[in-house]
Amino acid sequence: MKTVIATALAALAAMPAAAEDSLRANPLTASPVWDEIRPQILGQDAPLAQGPAPFEIEAPYRAEDAATVPIRIRQTDPEAHISRARLVIDENPMPLAADIVFGPAMAPLDLELRARVNQYSNVRVIADTETGLFMDGRFVKASGGCSAPASKSPDLALADIGRMRLKPFADTAPALSTPRRETQIMIRHPNYSGLQRDQVTQLFIPPLYLDRIEVRQGDELLFRVEGGISISENPVFRFSYSDNGAASLHVRAEDTDGHVFEQDLPKDGQI
Repeated sequence: MKTVIATALAALAAMPAAAEDSLRANPLTASPVWDEIRPQILGQDAPLAQGPAPFEIEAPYRAEDAATVPIRIRQTDPEAHISRARLVIDENPMPLAADIVFGPAMAPLDLELRARVNQYSNVRVIADTETGLFMDGRFVKASGGCSAPASKSPDLALADIGRMRLKPFADTAPALSTPRRETQIMIRHPNYSGLQRDQVTQLFIPPLYLDRIEVRQGDELLFRVEGGISISENPVFRFSYSDNGAASLHVRAEDTDGHVFEQDLPKDGQI
């Protein structure tokens, strides 16, 4: 009898932890919005492959800041070839947050960016592989990300627009003949969504955001992003890649006003 009681008490004690683990995993939920927008994003007849996705998405269940929600795409099947990924935030005014094309040096894929989440929403990634389209995602509790006030006044934000910085991390496989590097690229840009107000005049700030970002090492493409209003202010991309020996990464960014920003960033972070 004592054994039965002890077992029951142990099971009850474990229930909150199990429930907490379930919340932490924050899987995708049913979404009528996704059913509506899916044909526009994937095409009318594009089926999703069956079986587990060769990657996983990491995103917080409850975001600390709705305007800078970290979203990480991490490949879990090293044999898969992921050539493209579409980041979709169902409930955002522009659900297709980013359409990203990857070069071979990005495999196995590990990339993190920061996005705006406007209200409680599924955040999903649909990846193109040699065996079809796969999807994974997380449900994120956040609100107001697309209308959150900018961190600087328009005058200050535009003063250093386009400035770039590279932050290197330790090589992830220094013993290999072609080592993996981990790097973070930061681009100064307000990425105005058109839903934010000037804190002085209280007028809406016109949309102005980076809609194309390309990163290369030498002539080799690492990745190309076609973005929208859902990418955070001062975009940040953290990623790993196979080093081809080029001394720097070349970053080219274009915004919706036609401004073009280009810079060669030494891989060691020294400028």
